[in-house]
Amino acid sequence: MATSTPVRHAWRALTGLIVVTAVLFGINALGAFVFKDADGGPASSWLPELALDLQGGTQIILEAQTEDGAAPSTEQMDQAVTIIRQRVDASGVGEAHITTQAGNQIVVQVPGEADEDTRNRIEASAQLQLRAVLATTAGTNTYIGEDGNETPYPTPDPTLNAVPTPEPTGASDLAWVTEALYAEFLAYDCASTENDPASQPASEPLITCDAEGAGKYLLGPVEITGESIDDASNGVNSQNGQWVVNIVFDSEGTETFGEISQRLYAFTQAGTTPQNQFAFVLDGAVLSAPTMNAVILDGKPQISGSFDQDSSKVLADQLKYGALPLSFEVQSSNSISATLGSQQLQIGLIAGLIGLALVAIYSLVVYRALGFVIIASLGVMAVLTYITLCILAWRMGFRLSLAGVAGLIVTIGFTADSFIVYFERIRDELRDGKSITSAVEDGWGRAKRTIYISKSINILAAVVLYILADATVKGFAFTLGLTTAIDILIFILFTHPVLQLLARTRFFGSGHPLSGLDPDALGAVYRGRAQFRTPVAAASKGSAARSSKARGEAQRRQTIAERKLAQQDDSRRTTEGDD
Repeated sequence: MATSTPVRHAWRALTGLIVVTAVLFGINALGAFVFKDADGGPASSWLPELALDLQGGTQIILEAQTEDGAAPSTEQMDQAVTIIRQRVDASGVGEAHITTQAGNQIVVQVPGEADEDTRNRIEASAQLQLRAVLATTAGTNTYIGEDGNETPYPTPDPTLNAVPTPEPTGASDLAWVTEALYAEFLAYDCASTENDPASQPASEPLITCDAEGAGKYLLGPVEITGESIDDASNGVNSQNGQWVVNIVFDSEGTETFGEISQRLYAFTQAGTTPQNQFAFVLDGAVLSAPTMNAVILDGKPQISGSFDQDSSKVLADQLKYGALPLSFEVQSSNSISATLGSQQLQIGLIAGLIGLALVAIYSLVVYRALGFVIIASLGVMAVLTYITLCILAWRMGFRLSLAGVAGLIVTIGFTADSFIVYFERIRDELRDGKSITSAVEDGWGRAKRTIYISKSINILAAVVLYILADATVKGFAFTLGLTTAIDILIFILFTHPVLQLLARTRFFGSGHPLSGLDPDALGAVYRGRAQFRTPVAAASKGSAARSSKARGEAQRRQTIAERKLAQQDDSRRTTEGDD
C-alpha cells in the first residue's frame, strides 16, 4: 500500500529541516576551520559574539579641532557621530556605542579588542580632500647639495622666496611651488611626529606623505571635499579582472570633477607628470594618487591600481565615510570592562531557563503527551537560533547584548503561542466529531492563517523598532524579528509534520487519555453546529459522570448562535410536552 500524501509531505518537510540545519552548521564550520580573519585566527566561532555590555571592549575618545579654536556646533558634532558610526558599521563591528560628551568630544566604544583596521577607520577623522599633485618623490629625507654631497634633513634657507610669482591661475599651476616651499618639501620628514598636515588651510598648497610614508607629495589647494561624494564602492573591472574603487559624485562634484579631469587629462596626453595626478587626502595623509587617464564628465570615476579585495574595500569606505565637518584628535584609547558582565548574563540565561521550564510544565499538564511536541519544537528552534547567531557574528558582525537576550526570552512565549493555537484548533475539530487524522489536517488549515497574521505583525513591529529605536534597543528588535522568522520555519517544517506522523500512531490515533487528543475528554458529543448526538445510556456511574462532564464541556464550547438555537429547541420540546 502506498504511503498517504500527508505522510509523504511530512517526511519531505522533516528532510528539508535536516538539510537546512546541516547547511547552517556547514557554513559555520567553514568559518571555524577554513576561513581566517585579519589576525590569522578562525573567522567564525561556535559561540555567539557578545556585545559591549556583556563583554567589555575598547574606548576611543576623539576631540574636535576647529580652525579658529571656537567650540563646534551641535549640528557638526551630530553629523560627525553619524559618519563615524557608518565607518564603524562598515568595518563589520556590531553593537558599538558612539556618543558625544563635553560638547567637543566623541566617545567610541566597540566590543572586544578593536583591530587595527577599525582603529584606523575611527581615528582617520579629518575632512576628505581632493588636491592636484604638483610634485612627488620617495619618502626619503636626503638632499644632494650643489657640491654633490648628500645632506640629510636640509634646513631651508629663510631668505628663499615664499611668494608665488606669478599669481597661480589654477590648482595645478606650478607657480604655487615657490623656492621656499620646494626647499621645505625636500626637507620634509615623513616619519617626524611634529608634522601636522591636517591643520593646513584648504586654500594653500600641502606637503604630506602617504599612510606608509613611502611617498612624499606636494599638493595644490583643495578642489573638492568628501561632501561631494555620494557613494563609493569596490568591485572588479570586467575588462582586466583587477579590483577597483568606483566613486559617484553629486551634481556639484560632477561638474567640478569634469573640469579637473579635462585639465589633468591634457597633462597625461602631453606626458607631463606628476601634474596628471590627483590625490585623495584623508586626515592629512594621501590615500591614493591616481593618474587621470580619461575625461570624466558623468561624475563616476574609477580608481585602479595594485588593489586586492580588502584594500579596495578599505579605500572605498574611507572615501564614502570620510567627509566629516570637523577634524579630530585622539585623546585616549584604552580597554573598558563590561558594564553588566557575566553575572547579568547568567541571570538572563537563568530567567530564560525558568521561563522555558514553566512553558514545558504547562504544556505537559494541559496537553499531556502532546506537550512533548512543544518542547521538541522549542529545542529545534533553540538549535537553529544558536547556529544562526554564530553565523551572523561572522558574516555581519552581530553581537549579542543583554537586550538581545531579552528578545530571545520573550520569544519563548511567542513561540509557545503558535503551538497552542494549532493544538486548540485540532481539539475543536475533534469536538466536531472528526477523526484525529482529519482534525490534524483541518486544524492546520484553520490555524496557519491566524499564526501567519500574528507573526507578520511581530516581524513588522520588530522592523519598525529596529529602525526607530535607540542603539541599545536594536538588539532586542533584531533577535525578536529573527526568532519570529525561525518560529514560522519550525511551525511549517517540524511541528505540523510531526503531528501528521503522530496522528497515525496507535497511541495518538486511538485518542489515548494521556495523548492529549482523547475525544471523550474533550467533550466530542456533537457532530456539527447545534447537532448533538443522542446520549448513550450510562453503563455505570463512572460512565455517566464522564458523559455529564463531556456534555458540560460541549456546552461551554458552543457559539452564541448554537446556544440560542439549542434554547429554541428546548423551548419547542417543552411546549410540545405541555400539549
